[in-house]
Amino acid sequence: MTAAANDAAEGFEHAYGYAPGGVWAAPGRVNLIGEYTDVNEGHVLPIALPHCTRVAAAARTDGVLRLRSREAPGTAELSLAALAPGGVTGWAAYPAGVAWALREAGLPVGGADVYVESDVPAGAGLSSSAALEVATALALTELHGLARERPALARLAQRAENAFVGVPCGVMDQTASACCTAGHALHLDTRDLALRQVPFDLAAHGLRLLVVDTRVRHALADGAYAARRAGCEAAARALGVRALRDVPHGELGAALGGLADASLRPLVRHVVTEGERVREVVALLDGGEPRKAGPLLTAGHASLRDDFAVSCPELDLAVAVANEAGALGARMTGAGFGGSALALVEEGAADAVGGAVTAAFAAAGHRPPRVFAAVAGGGARRVLRGEG
Repeated sequence: MTAAANDAAEGFEHAYGYAPGGVWAAPGRVNLIGEYTDVNEGHVLPIALPHCTRVAAAARTDGVLRLRSREAPGTAELSLAALAPGGVTGWAAYPAGVAWALREAGLPVGGADVYVESDVPAGAGLSSSAALEVATALALTELHGLARERPALARLAQRAENAFVGVPCGVMDQTASACCTAGHALHLDTRDLALRQVPFDLAAHGLRLLVVDTRVRHALADGAYAARRAGCEAAARALGVRALRDVPHGELGAALGGLADASLRPLVRHVVTEGERVREVVALLDGGEPRKAGPLLTAGHASLRDDFAVSCPELDLAVAVANEAGALGARMTGAGFGGSALALVEEGAADAVGGAVTAAFAAAGHRPPRVFAAVAGGGARRVLRGEG
């Protein structure tokens, strides 16, 4: 992290001509289980990735926010007082939205020069946007002496994405980026933000978690994500509950039978059964039996593919081939429509599983996937102190 932080600081200095006040980093995440449960006020179980977005920043006193990125040309120069939802487009909308959300919450955030670089794959379902938001939120609040608890910071980052950028995401991604601890999965209740760190040391059990980035890029703002969230909300209203997390697993059959709109039934079935899978995986990790979680991952993928209809051929291929090659279980992770899959494997089978998936993609004429092992990392933090 030190070398990467130094690179970000040097990028800032090259962009602005002076040294930053510091460098802050926030990780991407991979969700073990609990997909689309966060937008239904349910439970999720993500881990933080070692891949991070780094924000080098320095405070300004003139109410101007300047934004630059290693990955994109040009500089966005914005007046904080003029920030409004829909007023900024492209990647700059995410950090600008964070500044807007902080100020809307009554936090007197001032101007800043910001330089961004990241190794979180964009569009891969690994929460690159949340990493950018959380790193920016941490940088702006610390630069201006406005320390906030991490769950509250995650909520503000989520508001930036919901209200400013226009993506109706849940709070899981931002909370994982802000609050995860190394060697643990984060069991989060997205209704009240109660969280617990669950031991997740796969190496101690001779296991490995592989991530398969299919390189099929999704865009959550394209309406499909929003449509499914709206369907879940409509189903909750029809069932007379605040959110689908309030439908007991044991009463799922009755709930499905009580829905006049048949198109809503698969959405309800996925959310309710996925909530139960989260509970079962947490119990297995607490009991030191992570191997037994494999079939639950595969069942989660089938539900996302068949009931929620958010998979794609590349994700289905990655999951099927991983399981055929010896994985204990596999599923898509993230919002779908592309992005990444994960596979729980015996350590000695990792190369064979990864190789089989890569070969299957080549045979199908798909772009080569990016396969890597995910180790549970820590959440957002300041990684370099500068002159401010």
